[in-house]
Amino acid sequence: MRLRLLLTAVCTVTIAGGLRAPLAYAADLPFASQPIEKVIDQLIDTAITDAGVTPAGQADDATVIRRLTLDLVGRIPTTAEVDAYTKSKESDKRIKLVDRLIAAPGFARHQASLFDVMLNTDGNMRGNGAFRDYLVAAIKEDKPWDKVFRELLLPNEGNAKLKGAAEFLRARLTDTDKLTNDVSVAFFGVNVSCAQCHNHPLVVGWTQDHFYGMKMFLARTFDNGGFLGERGSGGIKYKPTKGPERTAKMMFLTGAVIEDASSKEPTADEMKKEKDALDKAKAAKTPPPAPKFSARAKLVEVALQDANADYFARNIVNRMWHRFLGAGLVTPLDQMHSENPPSHPELLSWLARDTATHAYDLKRLIRGIVLSKTYSRSSRYDSDQPDPKLFAVAKLKPMTPLQLATSLKIAATDPVAFEGKKAEEFERTIEQMESSARGFASLIAQPTDNFQIGVGEALLFSNGNRVMNEYLTDGTGTALGRIKTMRDSKEAAEFLVKTAYGRSATAEESKAISAYIQKRPGREADAYRQVLWAFVTAPEFRFSY
Repeated sequence: MRLRLLLTAVCTVTIAGGLRAPLAYAADLPFASQPIEKVIDQLIDTAITDAGVTPAGQADDATVIRRLTLDLVGRIPTTAEVDAYTKSKESDKRIKLVDRLIAAPGFARHQASLFDVMLNTDGNMRGNGAFRDYLVAAIKEDKPWDKVFRELLLPNEGNAKLKGAAEFLRARLTDTDKLTNDVSVAFFGVNVSCAQCHNHPLVVGWTQDHFYGMKMFLARTFDNGGFLGERGSGGIKYKPTKGPERTAKMMFLTGAVIEDASSKEPTADEMKKEKDALDKAKAAKTPPPAPKFSARAKLVEVALQDANADYFARNIVNRMWHRFLGAGLVTPLDQMHSENPPSHPELLSWLARDTATHAYDLKRLIRGIVLSKTYSRSSRYDSDQPDPKLFAVAKLKPMTPLQLATSLKIAATDPVAFEGKKAEEFERTIEQMESSARGFASLIAQPTDNFQIGVGEALLFSNGNRVMNEYLTDGTGTALGRIKTMRDSKEAAEFLVKTAYGRSATAEESKAISAYIQKRPGREADAYRQVLWAFVTAPEFRFSY
C-alpha cells in the first residue's frame, strides 16, 4: 500500500479539465527499470490484496495459447500449435510464443482490423481498403503511435504509401462537429460532444470553449478536387448558454490556447492568391499546398508536447489495456475526465509515461500486457465474481466477426492441412483462409462491451444454410472428411473436441457424443456434422476465455 501511495504522489497532479497528469518521466518513477509485465502484476496484485479478494488462478496452457493466438493474430490456434505449446517443457515457452505471434504477418492484419474499428466507431468507413492498407503497413513497419497520429491528421497524399491515411479525415469532412468529436475520442479519450451546446453537465471546467476550441483546429479542412485542402484562415462564432456570442480560439483539451497567426481577416488579394493556388492544384489533380499557418499542424504539435501529451498517452494505453483485458482502466473509453477516475490511477500513469518515454512503441506495450500474469488469469471463478475493475478474473471477450469467421474455417479444416509446412507457407494458408472468410464475417455484427448475440447472428447460425454449406462439408481436406477414416466414435469425438476447442475431450463429452452417433446407424456422417455444428455455435467457441 505504501508503494502505491508513493507512486501516486510522485506521478500525478491536476490539470485543466480535471484529468490527472503525471509529472515525472517513466525513468524517474519507482521500479522504472522493471519489465512492463512485472509492474502491471505488482500494482494489480496490490489492489486485489487491498480489496481482500482472492484472484483466479492462472489459466491452463491450452487456454493461454488460444487466448494469445486470438488476441495477437485473430484466430484460434491449430491443433499442432496447441500440442507443441502444451507439451513443451521450456520455461520461456510463453515468451517465445508471444514473440512468434507478434512477428507473424497475421499480427499486422489483425491489429489493423482492430485499429480500424477503434478509429471508426460508427462503422461508416470501416473496411475502407486504402485506409486499412495504410494501417497494416504502419503496423508492419512498427510505426510509433505518435507518428501514426501525425500521418492521420497531416496526411501526405503525394506519397502513394501514405495517402490512405487521408481517409480518416476525408470521411468526416461533411460534418465538422463529428470530425471534432471523433478526433477527440479516438486520440484523447474525450467525448467533447456534451460540451457542444452547453457546458458539460457533470464535469466542472468542461465548457463549450473546449468543444469549439478543438473544432477550430479542424474547421478549415475541406475537399479540394479529391484531395484534402486547408484554408489559411477562418473563424467560428458560437452562442454560449449565457452571455454574448463568442469567437472561438484554438484551444486544446487542457485549456492551452494557441495563438492564431492568421486570425486577422485576410485581404482580398490574399484570398485571391489562396483560391488561385487551390484551383491550380484541383485542375492538376494534385494535393494543394499547405497554408503558411496550418491549424491541424498546430493541433498535432500541442497535443504531443508537455502536459498536453498526457491525454494522448493515457488514451492509447487505456485502449490497449481494453483490447487485451476486455475492459479499460478508464471505462467508458471516451470518458477520461475528473469525474470518472481510473480503476488503477498509478498503473495508468506509469504505463502512459513509460509508453511515451519509449517512443510510443505499441508492440512493446502489447508484449508487456500479454506477458503479465494479470492477462493470463483464468476466467473461471468458483464463488461470486469480484468487482471487474480489480482484474482479478479474466473477462470473457466475444470474437470479432473476422476472428469468428476465420476460426470457423480452421476448426472445420483437417489439421493435416497445416502440418509440416514451412512458416511462410503456413502463413499464406492462414491468410487465404482469412481472406475467404471476409464475406461471412460481413454478416456478423461488431461486438461491443455489453455484447449479446443479436437475432441476426442467432438466425444465421441456427436456421441459415450458409454455415453448413460453407464450413461443415465433409470433402477432402476437411475435419469431417477426416472422420471418415477413423476407427470408432470415441476417436472421432476426441478429434472434434480438439479441432474446435483446442483441448482434450472430457470423459463425459466422449461418452455423450459416442452415444449420439450410435443412435444414428447409417446416418453417421450427418450426425458428426451436427456435433461439429453444435461445437462451433456454442459459447465456448464464440468467446475468447
